[in-house]
Amino acid sequence: MPLMLYRMLANNINSIDRIPLEVFYRKTGGAGMSRIGKMPIAIPAGVTVDIAENNKVTVKGPKGTLERVLPSEMVIKMDGAEMTVSRPNDLKRMKSLHGLTRTLLANMVIGVTEGYEKHLEINGVGYRAAKAGKELTLTIGFSHPVVMTDPEGVESILDGQNKITVKGIDKEKVGQYAAEIRAKRPPEPYKGKGIKYADEVIRRKVGKTGKK
Repeated sequence: MPLMLYRMLANNINSIDRIPLEVFYRKTGGAGMSRIGKMPIAIPAGVTVDIAENNKVTVKGPKGTLERVLPSEMVIKMDGAEMTVSRPNDLKRMKSLHGLTRTLLANMVIGVTEGYEKHLEINGVGYRAAKAGKELTLTIGFSHPVVMTDPEGVESILDGQNKITVKGIDKEKVGQYAAEIRAKRPPEPYKGKGIKYADEVIRRKVGKTGKK
């Protein structure tokens, strides 16, 4: 169970912010996180890493620059073309922070080299999206269009009128903005109308039938 929870959080790291740390430590038990934490992070050519005081890490790459202050208890070191994370002891809290720190660092490296994307689909008669500059306008069944502004470092791109791709180098920001777009009209279970992730499966319900 701890490893399953960790994998879920690693796929959508921004969800960690919504879980109290004491609950996170208790649920993971540190086991899966600790195993992940021991794995070195390969630093590709063209990427530079600066580790400053209080574990302020700056990662620069072809797609941009990311900065983050990581838990001060962790020891972050560069060893040639690899970055390693070590913990001061084997307490549950340290084990959990160990794996979390390593995951956040790996996400930063991937972000500045490959970037992140989330794909959304709009379903429904007359439902559509339009883009003008940084403004994303959603026509999704309300009496007025819903206008959203791309946050700093994140971009929404349209493929036609019904497919939205959210792109950026910060995994958390990309995931958060995609979630905010979806939340404007979550898919309903009867006809599937609304905004959903491209790989999301909607559990459909059978509508009520009138009396015969």
